[in-house]
Amino acid sequence: MADRYAGFDEFVAARGAALMRTAFLLTADRGHAEDALQEALTKAAMKWRSIHGNPEPYVRQTLYTVTIDRWRWRSRRAPESAGEIPDASALTDDIADADRRIVLREALARLTPRQRQVLVLRFYEDLTETQTAHVMRCSVSTVKSQARHALQRLRDLAPELADTFDRASTTENGTEEVHA
Repeated sequence: MADRYAGFDEFVAARGAALMRTAFLLTADRGHAEDALQEALTKAAMKWRSIHGNPEPYVRQTLYTVTIDRWRWRSRRAPESAGEIPDASALTDDIADADRRIVLREALARLTPRQRQVLVLRFYEDLTETQTAHVMRCSVSTVKSQARHALQRLRDLAPELADTFDRASTTENGTEEVHA
């Protein structure tokens, strides 16, 4: 009998770091990101036979759902700290870049969960507005307004990063995009 988890270890080894970065961006907390990713991977393992051909979309959708569920649960509890930046030791950025990342991380942690989610999906995951709306289970106009409000809030919270946010420009259909 073939191993029902054949290929799962290889998938986690190949895509685990990228999935962890996404989880961290969604949660703004290393511990919560690890927990959310572990939960998403556990659910993927249970369905491995049916998803093993293309597991990443399933795992990412599960990760988004797990994160939303945690936000709902955490909204009833006292706020926690923003946590630590994951595995920055492998990066050789200079101190100025590290400072900018810290400021950005702290600013992202102060956004609402939905604002943070829309920024991660639109600008980190590079999803379209329609794809983002589908993942978030909301309308495209909600995605647009959340992105607009989130970028403005980042500009207000971290004015020293204004040049980064000013690279966001309005496209022909009135949406904001970040050009990095």
